[in-house]
Amino acid sequence: MTPTIYDTPEHTQLRDQIARFIAREVEPHAQAWEAAGCVPREVLHKMGAAGLFGLMYETEYGGAEADAMTNLVYAEALSQSTFGGFIITALVHTDMASPHLHHAGSPEQKARYMPGVIAGDTITAVAITEPGAGSDVAGLRSTAKREGDEWVLNGTKLFITNGVHANLYFVAARTGTARHDVSIFIVEKGTPGFSVGRALSKTGWLSSDTAELVLDNVRIPLGNLLGEEGKGFYSIMKNFQTERIALGAMAVGHATQALALTLDFVRQRKAFGATLWDKQTIRQRIAMLDAKTRAMRQYLYHCAWQVTQKMDVVQDVSMLKALTGELVNEVVQTCQQFHGGMGYMQGMAIERLWRDARILAIGGGATEVMLDEAAKRY
Repeated sequence: MTPTIYDTPEHTQLRDQIARFIAREVEPHAQAWEAAGCVPREVLHKMGAAGLFGLMYETEYGGAEADAMTNLVYAEALSQSTFGGFIITALVHTDMASPHLHHAGSPEQKARYMPGVIAGDTITAVAITEPGAGSDVAGLRSTAKREGDEWVLNGTKLFITNGVHANLYFVAARTGTARHDVSIFIVEKGTPGFSVGRALSKTGWLSSDTAELVLDNVRIPLGNLLGEEGKGFYSIMKNFQTERIALGAMAVGHATQALALTLDFVRQRKAFGATLWDKQTIRQRIAMLDAKTRAMRQYLYHCAWQVTQKMDVVQDVSMLKALTGELVNEVVQTCQQFHGGMGYMQGMAIERLWRDARILAIGGGATEVMLDEAAKRY
């Protein structure tokens, strides 16, 4: 991708490193991952070994202590893959789940888990969403109650990315009667009573595993509370900004790839005695979509820059999430239209991008929720 005004030589090096990794380890193999429904653990381990899973984290655990701009470069570069399931598998681990350990973990918790998280040996998931509570986090019904020197967790979680194959889960549960009285707990795979209820089939992101999780009298030590009791809601709200910037980067990546694929296609495809590129309406629409995508990208980087300045970014990031989720669908659907019947064939990258883009207007905060969040702050 073209450089931004925020780029440093280190950013360029990171982009190049990820581009080489995708070309070598992802694109030639990921169609098989779509059929299998998950990304092989050895691929994620290679990402950890390459230093890609610890950019934001402390050097004492193997991280790089980079800032939000560097992390955005990582997310955007990763999103140059045409396989959204691979991208979200990695981004959930780095930008949506493990940041809870980074921000709220005790020294003992970090020393125990963070080295494996960064190395790619311990893949993480965050279990917040429930059958009756998605964007409305305060509406969750799973409970955690103290019994002696243990917490006992009960409830059901839904739409959990990495839910089938993760090793470590950060689970949100209600610990009191107040609306925002939510806490986060560390639950290891294999803990008695903690199970995958079912693996879920999706329209897109086929190479990411998504699960319903069941908590049936799951007993964990008191020390598995992550952060302060009753403060989990606010931790979740804080991390939403990182998550939504990463999803915005994914949208920019999908739109950029769709435009590149379509430019190649319309310059070769002939109809009525000329290429599609010779049709004025097509090249003008592509130019407009490219302009919107470039503008969207600059807003994305501006939001990440605001984070580095420790500014209040909730309104801007809410707007960003709404904008990117809607625009990527406009771009990808139009690009698919210009591919004609080939754009509807499975195995075509544009068809996959079309399926994978749809969730970006829903997951991580639906467009309508994001616009309401932004409107509340006027």
